Amino acid sequence: MDLSGLAGGQRVFVAGASNEPTGLLEALRAAALPEGLHFVQFPVAGFNQTDFTAWHPTYQMTTPFMAPHLRNADLKRLHFLPMGMRALHDYLERGIDVALIQVARDRRGRLRLGPNADFAAAALASAQFVLAECNAAFTAPAGCPPVDETRLDVVLDTHRPLFEMPAPRIDETAAAIGQQVAALIRDGDCVQTGIGAIPAAILASLKDKNDLGLHGGLLDDGGMALIRQGTVTGANKPIDRGRHVTGMALGSSALIDWLADAPEVVFKGANHTHEASVIGQLPGFVSINSAVEVDLMGQVNAEMVGGRQISGTGGSVDFMRAAKFSAGGRSIIAMTATARGGAASRIVPRVEVVTALRTDVDIVVTEYGAARLKDLPLAARAEALIAIAAPEFRDELRQAATS
Repeated sequence: MDLSGLAGGQRVFVAGASNEPTGLLEALRAAALPEGLHFVQFPVAGFNQTDFTAWHPTYQMTTPFMAPHLRNADLKRLHFLPMGMRALHDYLERGIDVALIQVARDRRGRLRLGPNADFAAAALASAQFVLAECNAAFTAPAGCPPVDETRLDVVLDTHRPLFEMPAPRIDETAAAIGQQVAALIRDGDCVQTGIGAIPAAILASLKDKNDLGLHGGLLDDGGMALIRQGTVTGANKPIDRGRHVTGMALGSSALIDWLADAPEVVFKGANHTHEASVIGQLPGFVSINSAVEVDLMGQVNAEMVGGRQISGTGGSVDFMRAAKFSAGGRSIIAMTATARGGAASRIVPRVEVVTALRTDVDIVVTEYGAARLKDLPLAARAEALIAIAAPEFRDELRQAATS
């Protein structure tokens, strides 16, 4: 590889999630790289495992998401950036010198991004030197953005199977939450969800709905199932009608194989998937996200536990606030009522850190019910939230609410 475009002090964007160029990273780590590089990546837990501060004592890394593999990084050189995904797209359009991406060929042999388009266009807009891993182990999704081959300075050909996200185990509690949320979804709504057991349970509970739309940051096997069975059609969307918009695909090899022949699934950057002016044109947009804890005012902590940063803002606040611009839109927080095997309540007197404001959340759902916070004054909010807390914590919460 000709790495003459690399120089000390450069800021290097590394695509994350399912589009991380892992083969390219392995080759770069074995090469003689300049000192003082500064890597920028939005990693996804379980997919991305690279701590760039471990590559060299002069390397730095900036991340808006503290995935588990970064917990032992040198905190003097690892910089956590509290920033939502929409703002991150604009941030990456400025000051990126080098972009590392993954590409693949589609059915017709055209080069496209791999199954993640959230920040690639932003990084490519500012990068002066672009390195790509062209992975022949999968066929590029038909709805992924095409890549101009002349824009690539270095191409490394690989044949590396993509990481598959294991199917989440939906237990009795997750199933109950899924049913509670599904009862809040109307035919024709446009839904956004995350990953994990609760989002999987929610999607599985939507099979009897009609003409749903999908618009969000990710698509998994649950979303694929709803599209294939005709529950999700996108027929009611004034924009992107009949299309299912996502930033990335996370799931099984069957999902990636299906996407190769599913041009109706369109991959867009975070400046479209998380943009309020876009989402505001989608009536009935329902943002469904999770949380570490919610307090009695309705404030949400989705990123810290015991003083430790465990994730980041992500796209949840973008979607919650964008839902306010949608006619009939609403934002839902869905979570288990307890944590640590039932030892701690997720409904708390005050959250540790505020990820989402009390004005951002419309409904909070646990396995014990749904608290409709929108338009409720503070005292009524506390009562509604206590009613969906685990019974063994309700007296304690009532005392905190009146003290």
